[in-house]
Amino acid sequence: ADQLKDVRHIQATIGAFAAILKNGHVVAWGHPCCGGDTSSFQGLLRNVQEIQAAKRAFAAVLSDGSVVSWGPKGHGSDGLVRVKEVEQLHATTRAFAAISSDGRIMAWGSPEHGGDCSRVESDLSNL
Repeated sequence: ADQLKDVRHIQATIGAFAAILKNGHVVAWGHPCCGGDTSSFQGLLRNVQEIQAAKRAFAAVLSDGSVVSWGPKGHGSDGLVRVKEVEQLHATTRAFAAISSDGRIMAWGSPEHGGDCSRVESDLSNL
């Protein structure tokens, strides 16, 4: 319970919660298949500014504008830092999309759920 003090923000998947603490660290709990286990990514989850949740995965925007996502593959996460200079982050059930500081849109996760924007990439760059 000591880990859940000074909570600034909380998000939920279908089976887990993730909270941003005032110090910028993340605490997650719940089913590991739903993003409830951050043990492999704790070294990356520092200076977190925002968290978004898909159905079974989370993505966090760090203070440098990079994104770390965690949860099962195919649900928007492979655990890697995916993009840089993110200003906005959004989620569908199994994908994430981010708008970078230069106005580009990047998406990852299940293509059937919006994780592949390559087909409309030229349209998105003209927004």
